[in-house]
Parts: sequence; C-alpha cells; structure tokens
Amino acid sequence: MNTKWYGTYALLLGIVSFFTGELVTFIMLGFILIALININTTLKKIYNKDNEQS
Repeated sequence: MNTKWYGTYALLLGIVSFFTGELVTFIMLGFILIALININTTLKKIYNKDNEQS
C-alpha cells in the first residue's frame, strides 16, 4: 500500500468508528498501524542495505 493511502484509510475508519461509537478502538488500532508501518519501513531499509553489500 502506498503511503498516501494511509491517511485516506485512517479517515475512512475514523468516520465509520465515529458513527458506530468505537472511538477508543479506532485510536488503539491507529497506534498499532503506526507501529507496524515503522517496523515495515525499518525491515525494508535493512533488506536494501544487505542487498547493496552483496
């Protein structure tokens, strides 16, 4: 998924969570999503660094 779509996806989930009353769940899932994006970015950097050295 392209990074420009993360904001759109979060906005859509925020609107849905507002109408269903699940704001706390939305906030917690947002933290989890941010953590997973950071892990993914770090792993890609490590992978690219290892491929350059080979």
